[in-house]
Amino acid sequence: MNEQLAQDQRLTKLVEAFKADSLDYQDLETPRDIEDKRRLLRSLMNIRMPRAMEPETLQLQDEYLRVRAEEKGIVTVKDIPITGGVLSVWQGDITRLAADAIVNAANSQMLGCFQPCHSCIDNCIHTYAGIQLRAECSRRMNQLRSRYGREYEQPTAVPMLTDGYNLPAKKVIHIVGPIVYDRLTPALEQELADCYINVLDLCAENGLRSLAFCCISTGVFRFPKQRAAEIAVQTVRQWLALHSGAMDRVVFNVFNDKDRERYEQILASA
Repeated sequence: MNEQLAQDQRLTKLVEAFKADSLDYQDLETPRDIEDKRRLLRSLMNIRMPRAMEPETLQLQDEYLRVRAEEKGIVTVKDIPITGGVLSVWQGDITRLAADAIVNAANSQMLGCFQPCHSCIDNCIHTYAGIQLRAECSRRMNQLRSRYGREYEQPTAVPMLTDGYNLPAKKVIHIVGPIVYDRLTPALEQELADCYINVLDLCAENGLRSLAFCCISTGVFRFPKQRAAEIAVQTVRQWLALHSGAMDRVVFNVFNDKDRERYEQILASA
């Protein structure tokens, strides 16, 4: 049996297993098209609350996601050119990056995005890490709620470190960025800078030497992209100057051409 056929069979089995695991979608018709099947599996994973799953299904999911990672193409930090010092800019899917850690722009519930197939980075990271990531985040939040109360939510700029599971990255650092409701203020700018500082501090504390930052707070949290990029570069540079040799590589991961150009211009202008 060739690998593609084996992968298609894993996909079909996983769709049926996740449908059976769902009370609301057990009778949903399974599409025949591969891409439609992938979307259905992702949707079922996205909406699933954290709870136990049959070990056989978890093993099958892990095999499937391992092959999906190879199909998408794994990128190591050594594959990415250095822009200056240990800094790089890379445009692409952060779930392809093999680094010690990648940063996830999380929300205060810290359970990932529940909207099926949403394009946000939180959804993508949880999808390709597998359902174990949401389960770990849930355990961690339950521990924090037992300490701080049932209404506890993760504060802005306080990072949480988890395993990467089926991602090429070893670890994921989840961070809640500041939300711009009306206008940008110095306090919000400082909160964004604190996100970068606290993530880097966490890396140093845990011996993580290669890191990819996403563009924190620039999506639905509405932080202006130009100012966010300026704060990101300035803050990371200042941290590196104070912690010489602490990091081998820090990557600013961007998704579109405009963001790449923005970061490249800022890095070149210093």
